[in-house]
Amino acid sequence: MRGYVCGGRRLLPYYFYKNGGRKMKRSRINQAIREMETLIRKCGVQIPPFCKWTPQEWKEKGEECQEIRDNHLGWDITDYGLGRFDEVGFALITLRNGNVKMVDQYPKPYAEKLLMLKEGQTAPMHFHWNKMEDIINRGGGNVLITVYNSTSEGELADTPAVIHTDGAQRCVRAGTQIRLTPGESLTVPPYLYHDFHVERGSGDVLLGEVSMCNDDENDNRFYEKIGRFPQIEEDEMPYRLLCTELYL
Repeated sequence: MRGYVCGGRRLLPYYFYKNGGRKMKRSRINQAIREMETLIRKCGVQIPPFCKWTPQEWKEKGEECQEIRDNHLGWDITDYGLGRFDEVGFALITLRNGNVKMVDQYPKPYAEKLLMLKEGQTAPMHFHWNKMEDIINRGGGNVLITVYNSTSEGELADTPAVIHTDGAQRCVRAGTQIRLTPGESLTVPPYLYHDFHVERGSGDVLLGEVSMCNDDENDNRFYEKIGRFPQIEEDEMPYRLLCTELYL
């Protein structure tokens, strides 16, 4: 069991926290993917071919596509195990990534994602142990990102946070919401707690993420004890496979 010692206290990554067994319906996952595809087209963004493959097409893909499977590229829809996707959730695509467990085979040190946050939806407070990332508003509404430093015990610190937005540095109070309009970005270093909200009345947001290599199995520390990937209730056939399903 992997964990991190911080201030004498062993903190665990997300996947050792149980989510209470609440399931997300496949029909809602399919709907979220279609909604994100619509927003991507609306914002004039193009995505790789593997994002458009059907489950049947995936059955025909061999070892030539192993990098996609090994590095968890593709669709990732999560309700964090809470069963309230329309309130707490994220729809995202990992477009490119390395692999911290297979560095010799996949030495790429960077990653890129697209993320959709719908108006009325939030993504929970968390930090990354190792990854530094830029969050970019690619289009749609305005995103609000709440920031806190982490204490040595993994709590929300009341100390000012130094942030960088599009190359400009400033110091903000703990709990400040950083507002990003389309085109603006925020740099998020390791151990900086952050969550996501959509500014009311501004509409759904398409976000970009450019970062160091992404490791969702070990590099997320959520403030609340929640999961990362959903448990799924299969109430209809998949429209697209999720990045965790490409081996099935």
